[in-house]
Order: sequence, then structure tokens, then C-alpha cells
Amino acid sequence: MNSNDCLEKQPLCDEMLTKMDAWWRAANYLAAGQLYLLDNPLLREPLKREHVKHKIVGHWGTVPGQNFVYTHLNRVIKRYDLDMIYISGPGHGGNFMVANTYMEGSYSEVYPNVSQDTEGMKKLFKQFSFPGGISSHVAPETPGSINEGGELGYSLAHAFGSVFDNPDLITACVVGDGEAETGPLATAWQSNKFLNPINDGAVLPILHLNGYKISNPTIFSRISHEEIESFFKGCGWEPYFVEGDDPMTMHKLMAETMDTVIEKIKAIQKNARENNDASRPKWPMIVLRTPKGWTGPKVVDGNQIEGTFRAHQVPMDMSKPEHLEQLKEWMLSYKPEELFDENGRLVPEIAALAPEGNYRMGANPHANGGLLLRDLRMPDFRDYAFDVPFPGSVEGQDMIELGGFVRDIFKLNKESKNFRIFGPDETMSNRLGKVFEETNRDWNGEKYDNDEFLATDGRVMDSMLSEHMCEGWLEGYILTGRHGFFASYEAFIRIIDSMAAQHAKWLKVTSELPWRQKIASLNLILSSNVWQQDHNGFTHQDPGFLDHISNKKADVARIYLPPDANCLLSCFDHCIRSKNYVNVLVTSKHPRPQWLTMEQAVKHCTQGIGIWDWASNDKGCEPDVVLACCGDTPTLEILAAATILHKNMPDLKIRVVNVVDLMKLQPQSEHPHGLSDVEYDSIFTKDKPIIFAFHGYRKLVHELTYNRHNRNLHVFGYMEEGTITTPFDMRVQNEIDRFHLVKATVESLPQLGNKGAYLNQLMCDKLVEHKQYIAEYGQDLPEVRNWKWESIND
Repeated sequence: MNSNDCLEKQPLCDEMLTKMDAWWRAANYLAAGQLYLLDNPLLREPLKREHVKHKIVGHWGTVPGQNFVYTHLNRVIKRYDLDMIYISGPGHGGNFMVANTYMEGSYSEVYPNVSQDTEGMKKLFKQFSFPGGISSHVAPETPGSINEGGELGYSLAHAFGSVFDNPDLITACVVGDGEAETGPLATAWQSNKFLNPINDGAVLPILHLNGYKISNPTIFSRISHEEIESFFKGCGWEPYFVEGDDPMTMHKLMAETMDTVIEKIKAIQKNARENNDASRPKWPMIVLRTPKGWTGPKVVDGNQIEGTFRAHQVPMDMSKPEHLEQLKEWMLSYKPEELFDENGRLVPEIAALAPEGNYRMGANPHANGGLLLRDLRMPDFRDYAFDVPFPGSVEGQDMIELGGFVRDIFKLNKESKNFRIFGPDETMSNRLGKVFEETNRDWNGEKYDNDEFLATDGRVMDSMLSEHMCEGWLEGYILTGRHGFFASYEAFIRIIDSMAAQHAKWLKVTSELPWRQKIASLNLILSSNVWQQDHNGFTHQDPGFLDHISNKKADVARIYLPPDANCLLSCFDHCIRSKNYVNVLVTSKHPRPQWLTMEQAVKHCTQGIGIWDWASNDKGCEPDVVLACCGDTPTLEILAAATILHKNMPDLKIRVVNVVDLMKLQPQSEHPHGLSDVEYDSIFTKDKPIIFAFHGYRKLVHELTYNRHNRNLHVFGYMEEGTITTPFDMRVQNEIDRFHLVKATVESLPQLGNKGAYLNQLMCDKLVEHKQYIAEYGQDLPEVRNWKWESIND
């Protein structure tokens, strides 16, 4: 074989290994330059202090190892014609990915001002961790990235999400040994039990053991080879080890190992697809052990740097004059004169190692998922309308109705395979069971005869009891151009607070990048909500996710609280069609009165807020009081309170307002969904008492309405009260029940005088009666259990 054949076909030979080492050196040089240099990018004149940044911010320790991996992935992409993306788990160290995408040309394509020449290299260096520039981690601004590197733990979950229903994609996921200690990452090794080798792609995990976190050793780096091997074999992987520090020896070993694992993956997929064999194989993975800060300064200020925790961030801080000389020696050790031509471009024979076009990892469309996104085929949600002859006349379970709609989304998209449900073992509990008429749970483990709905080609991802994992899979799935939603118990959605926040940040940044195409929204359904936890109690009560999401950028965050099934169908249809949002829907799964016809629901949800004229008696005049509600249980209690008020004070003018879109409460100047002051005042008045029953914590409504004219606002919501008790007693303990709401209304209207005093006393008596009744019978009062809406306009 001559050398041209070697370079063209990418098998191993000395010349190939030498050129790969040159690529690696160039990537290391560019990564170090991003940390330190403002000018003189190729050190073609004597290095001076003014050429160096005043504040050195960033990370070095993980960078050389990741440059090494990227180098070797480039070769196998070309050799095997792979469709591959790279997910960087170690987080900070984004200069490595910027360096490699710059070398392959994809960076300059999306940022033409950062050109592949000396001037462009200078800009590349200056922008890194610099005001007005780019962050130090693998961020949305980085071509080829789908994993925000600022928070650790989610890389492997994102990797698996990216390859579900992507049979030709291989996602190489580098897991830092510090990241490997996080709960989500530790759980993610089990994701191989959900991969179908026929219909899905493959994940190649590369555990990067460089020994240290910020200032401590990592657990994996301090256990024996045998224990690591046993761990991964026990998790169902076939581990391959690449260990050492001599560059050329390591290049040869890594290249051989890469060939082995890629051929192993291809053999698994070939067997599965030719023989229709979806049984779970032993997927390969790599354990790469290299020194932290490999190839960097060995000793600075008398302290060992390479191979220690001191290499984690910057090897030297430039606080001493001798550091300038050390920096020069370090950067020149990569021999930039051999790597870049007189114009500052990568020399052609090294540049030729990069894949071409969309095969470059920085240009792969899967890493810019909006390029691949195709709209779902959607049934008409109106066809699933719950028949409501008149308000409150029938009961229904909202999530059961939604399940029928989602079932048929699966049916219509059976061929395109671009839609999945994600959630931790709660699909049946959250009353979405109708979906199993069309699909199954994804499961590639052992099955027993009495199992339900398990299949290797299932599209419901609820067989792992981990909110982190299900959410991470969903994010990887939508980031690579597909659709889905995450359904969880409301209290335990809090487990993924940070994940949702990171995704919201991702969307905020990508919306400002013209080259990033819009992706399907992150849709989160919160059911099993706070107001009915008969057998779970206090531990299952936490509506605080609404507070968390409401603080995200207004361009991204959306929160919906549909009061009944028809409103839920309308809201869900809107959310699943939307792009670039984090949509939160708070839903009911228990039997509840149904209020609106589908026609009414569509109008109400389209506006997001409205006066329910059928529940109000103030038409043609000023209301005495506004009874507002947001959420299924608050709606029920407000309407019950309205009937009590009307029965006892028929002359009282009551306006009932229901809020579906929570962000309508914010001023239009603060949120695009917000009402203008004129609109808000026309609904809530400028000064009349507002008795507002809210699903969550009371402070949130006060925060959202802080700048409104009407300060006569009395909010009732969850107050961290109640445990194992009846549904109505939960409301009583948190003072969101009809009796407390009537009392609050009377107390807000001092002009009622003695009439109000007698009604107030009656409500106090009812509260005592309630407590005595549940203590004796263990269930709510008959008048509560059997309550039906009676129009106050009759």
C-alpha cells in the first residue's frame, strides 16, 4: 500500500499517525491560544506581555484529551463513512471544540468574520472567555454542539436521546471522570437497555479518565483496572481501554481501538437489521486514560501541573514575568510553523484529514436539529371533544381524554417515527393509558409473561424510574430534530429544575443565532398535582416548578393551566406544534366537572384568559367583586364559592374570570403573552376586590401582577399544608376551599355590613362541620362530594 492509499482510505500507517499527531498538535495550539493570546497568534514575533490577555479565564485539563478524541473520530468518520456527532460531557473546555471546528472549516462558515487566516485566528483567540465573546464551555454558539457544557451530568442521556429513531447516527459521547460521579450520569449507563439496534443508532461512550476534578481525585481514576472493567461489564458494556501518555504510542493504540469499536457497532447493526434481531447486544465503549493537562506545562512555580489537579483550569496565571517565557515555550512546543502556512491557514495535508461537508462533526445537521425537523401529522383535536351539554353537567378525566389524542398522533406518525413520550414509570398513573392501544413501552431487557406493554420498538420511554434520564433523553431527541413530551408527577418535576433551566438558556441563546434553526418545544406535562394526594400526602405536594419556569426569559417560558379536558386538548395541540419554547401544562387526572364545550374551549384558550359570562351576573354593570381562578381545583372552588354567594346574596354582582395562560397576568411590556394595562383593567377592574384562587404558591401571582393598577388583590393558593387527608380537606387546610373564599369575599366588601357578618358566620360553621365529618367518616361532606354547578344567572 502506498502512502496516498493510506491517507485516502484512512487505515493505519505511520504517515497517517504522523499527520493525526499534527492535527492534534494544531488543535492543542489553538486551544491554548484561546486561553492566553490577544495578539501575535502564531508567535512570529517575540512574545510580549501586551500580546497576552489581562485576565486568563478558562480550562485546560480536559482539552488535550478531547482534542485527541476528536482527531481520531475524524479518521473513522472518513474511513467508514460515518454519520457522527460529538457530545462533550466534561463541560468547561469549550476551547477544544472551537479549535477543531475552526480547523475543519465549519466554525468560519457560521462566523465568517473568524476567518481561517492569521487575522481570523487572532479574533478566534481574543473572543474566548472575553467580554462580548464566547463562553469557556461547549455552548450553543459552538457549531456541532447539542449539549450545554455548563452543568455536568446529562451528556450520556442527551446522546441516547439523539440516536433514538436515528438508525444511521453514531453519537460519540465523551464523559468526564468528574461528570461520571453525578447521579444522572451514573444512571445513564443503563440507557443501553433501551436501544433497539434495528431502528436506533448507536452511542459510543468514551470515559475520559484524566484523574482529577477541580482539586480532588476522581473515583474512577483511583480504582483498579479490574474494578472499572467489572463495573462496565456489569452495566452491559464491552469496555476497551486506551491508557498512556506517549503521544505516538497512544495514537496507534487509539486508532486500533477506534477501528475495533466501530467495526463492532457495524457488525451489531448488520446482524440486527439483516436478521430482524432486536435483542440487546453488548455495545462497545472506550475507557481513555491520559494525564490531566496532557502536553501542557510540566512544572510552574515549583508545582507539578501536568497530571495533577492544578491543570484543571489555566496552567499559569501570568502573574510573574517568567510565566511569559514558559507560555512561549509551551505553545512553541506544538511547532506551529509546521502546522500553519504563511497566511495562518492549516497546511493542506493536515486540513485534508477533516471529513467533508456535512460529515464534519461541526456541520452535521443532527447537531442543528431544526434543519431536520419535520412537522408532525396531527389529528384534529376537536374530534376528541368531551361532550359538555352545559357547564358542570358531566364529569371527566382530562388526562384520559388527552391519551386518546396522543394515541392517534402515534398512529399518524407511525412511518416517520419522530414522536415519543418520556416519563418515569408514570404513564398509566397519569392516565395516558390509551396510548398503549397503539404503541408500547420501549424495553430491551428480559421480559416476563405477565409484563404489560413492553417491546423493543415501543415509543413510550417510561420504563426507567429517573426523571433525569427521561428528561435528558427527550432533550437529546428534540435537539436532533424530533418531537415529544415529558409527563411527570408535579412534585417530582422539581428533580429536573436545573435541566429545564439549562434548556431554556440554550433556547434563549440559540434564538439569537441566525444559523441555529428552531427545534420542537420542550413540552412538560405536570399531573398528579398538589390538590389531590389522598394516599401520598405531603411528600407529593410541590407546585413550585411554576415559580421556577416563570423566571425564565419571556421569549422562552410558557405556562398553561387548563381547567378541563377540552381546554387541555386545545392547549396541548398548540404546545406540541410550537417551536423553541419550554411549555408547561398543569393538568388534572382525577374525575372533575367539565365546564366548556370544545368551541368555547378553543376561544378561551386562544385568548388565554376570559370572563366566564355563564358564571357571572355583572353583565351591563360594574361588578362588586371579581372571583378569579387558575387551575382545575381553584376553578372548581371559585365556582362553588360563586354559587354560595349568589344563593345568600343574590344582589351581589359577581364576575368570574378564568386564567389558562398564566403569563397573561404579566404586563405586555414584560411578556409577549401579557395583557396590556387597558385589557387587564377591563377584565379585573381598577379597584374592585379580586379574590384569586391559584393552583400554586400565592407569591407567584403577586409577582406577576406587581405593576398592575388594581392593588385590591387577595390570592389564595398552596401554603405547605396538608398530608394524608381528603381532597377537600387539602383545600381547607390551604384556605383555597369555597368556604374560605366566600369568607374572603365578604371581608373584602365591608359595605355588606350585617348581611356579610351572617354569611361569614355560616362559613365558619361549615368549616367546623367539615372537620367533624371527616374525622368521623373519613370522607368529605355529602354537599361537597355531590356538589353540582347551578347557574347564578337563573
